Amino acid sequence: MPGASMQVQAWEAFDGAEATPVGLVWSWPNLNIHLIDGTYELFRHYYAVPSARDADGHEVGAVRGVLASLLGLIKEGATHIAVATDHVIESFRNDLWPGYKTGDGIEPDLLAQFQLLEDVLSAAGIVVWPMVEFEADDALAAAAESAAHDERVDQVILCTPDKDLAQCVRGTRVVQLNRRTRVTFDEAGVLKKFGVLPESIPDYLALVGDTADGYPGLPGWGAKSSAAVLAKYVHLESIPKDYREWRVNATGAATLAATLAREWDIVQLFRVLATLRTDIPLFEDVDQLRWDGPTAAFPQVAARLDAAVHETGRRPRKIDSIS
Repeated sequence: MPGASMQVQAWEAFDGAEATPVGLVWSWPNLNIHLIDGTYELFRHYYAVPSARDADGHEVGAVRGVLASLLGLIKEGATHIAVATDHVIESFRNDLWPGYKTGDGIEPDLLAQFQLLEDVLSAAGIVVWPMVEFEADDALAAAAESAAHDERVDQVILCTPDKDLAQCVRGTRVVQLNRRTRVTFDEAGVLKKFGVLPESIPDYLALVGDTADGYPGLPGWGAKSSAAVLAKYVHLESIPKDYREWRVNATGAATLAATLAREWDIVQLFRVLATLRTDIPLFEDVDQLRWDGPTAAFPQVAARLDAAVHETGRRPRKIDSIS
């Protein structure tokens, strides 16, 4: 509820959860797994909510916003939830490509809130995966695959607008939700948006590039030409070297084919960068993702956030730069 303290919001969410029958996972009528992109949520709230500083002068506004948002999600009925964060912005991909994204340019007040967010969410009883060698996106992909293998799970909901995660969508069982716009993409939605199926997303991004992640793609290969070719051939290896065999509507096919042949090694590297890792062990059973209310440590951290003093004004929006 607007204006309520963090402790009140947490206990209201817990009361709502308690209204649902408690027991084994089998007892939940609709077992949905919510996997949250904590990095995106922190960025989103940093640029969307007013600044707030705690008694020591530390910025905590974005953390307050993320916590309130996730408690609201739980109050709306989410029962099994986990949050992945980029504890360290750099990952193994930085060793593969020198231009890959880093923490350079991130405002100090935002960067300093990652550790706090992880601590606060853990105290609130929410499962958190702080990633160091891998990225938060990798954790979401690995968790989605693991959860989808459990026949008890009705739906896995990837809460992020990041186009990388579109590769994880499976039918209507693993979907992608943009919580800001409230738009959900299933497999048909991914095809409509990108022109390719989820399995082709890494190939698609290798061709068109991803400016947010710091790799450029191949010259001349735009969204339309990439989608047209991959819609037919699915993966890079299946694209005929002779453009005359393509038989797709792609402008400048001869040039595109020549570029692909010339830049074959680099486009393979870009696909590695775009491919999310699903071999990361995060949990053994979806029961471990069930939210059972805040921990004993929560009142203290909630009091710190509740005592934070708001500062006037809002920051310029930069949300799209991280999606």
